[in-house]
Amino acid sequence: MAKKGNRVQVILECTEHKTSGQPGTSRYITTKNRKNTTERMELKKYNPILRRITVHKEIK
Repeated sequence: MAKKGNRVQVILECTEHKTSGQPGTSRYITTKNRKNTTERMELKKYNPILRRITVHKEIK
């Protein structure tokens, strides 16, 4: 019987890209421990379309 793990895959999406009006999206896939990090993740990642580092938030 397989035990359900605490690590889950999450998708991070750029918050500034939607307001810029440019086509496309900047998304990253990462994992998080759902016991230690119960709220949504927020990381600074590189956005290749805007060519700078922006805030990426976890989406459902």
